Amino acid sequence: MTTAIAHPNIALVKYWGKVPGADNIPASPSLSITLDTLRTHTRIETSNEDLVIINGKPVDDPKISKFLMRLRQVHTIPPLTIDTDNNFPTGAGLASSASGFAALITAINSHCQLGLSHEDCSTWARRGSGSAARSLCGGFSTLTEPLWHAQTLLDPGMWPLHVVIAITDTSVKSVSSTAGMERSRLTSPFYDAWLASTRIAYERARTAVLARDFNGLATIAEASALNMHAVMLSSQPPLMYWNSGTMAAIQRITGLREQGLAVFFTIDAGPQIKAVCLPEASVTVERALRETPGILGVTTAGLGQAARVIHA
Repeated sequence: MTTAIAHPNIALVKYWGKVPGADNIPASPSLSITLDTLRTHTRIETSNEDLVIINGKPVDDPKISKFLMRLRQVHTIPPLTIDTDNNFPTGAGLASSASGFAALITAINSHCQLGLSHEDCSTWARRGSGSAARSLCGGFSTLTEPLWHAQTLLDPGMWPLHVVIAITDTSVKSVSSTAGMERSRLTSPFYDAWLASTRIAYERARTAVLARDFNGLATIAEASALNMHAVMLSSQPPLMYWNSGTMAAIQRITGLREQGLAVFFTIDAGPQIKAVCLPEASVTVERALRETPGILGVTTAGLGQAARVIHA
């Protein structure tokens, strides 16, 4: 048995949209942070036939099946039992597919002795889920052209921000990110402008991270999240991932920052809120979000490590 662990990542500069084709290439660059307390464990064993178990239940997962089929076109891989679990809600806007495919390729690479480099693993992870490439890295990471494999921008200890995650709904979202991105690409009148603005935001955010410019990064990250959701809302039919708890948390975080606290929000394709803050602000932010109507639970994370094998 081989066991790998990977952590979800939260994009501060989002990508929403893919280049048409089979390789799952993002239409614009992105910049993210990897979280430490949220994790995916994936255990791999050679077996008589493929079996996928997610959170204790055997499943027929088309994305994993397609991933294995493509991987076997290039490498010799026997039938596998893949047993994976998350310690956070799956398919609910917390990047479970990112950590899932990062852990999966890390485990398969070790178990089947494929000898893949970090860049190779990142490319394969991206083919499973676009944001999974970034979960191969720890700390701050980037995913950009021309090669579209993730690279570490800052290691976790180089700027140890905290992230307070507020859960507003544990249900699986009704429209997956993959389906939502394609809907936006085909129907949103703002899609092309979104792609152009994201390239500018990416360069500015990269500069802000390297300079440890919290206020600059806050402005860029919040705008990126809101612009992405504007594209979603302008799609036909509209993609509405937020709920009342999402809105209440946005207002609470905005109020805290107006009071001088170093915190900003970001939101992915789901209703959950992530409040990014300096370490000394995390206790106050967590307490405030716990008291916010519509919040089901709150957890605080630091910046996590790269995907890795923990047992082989």
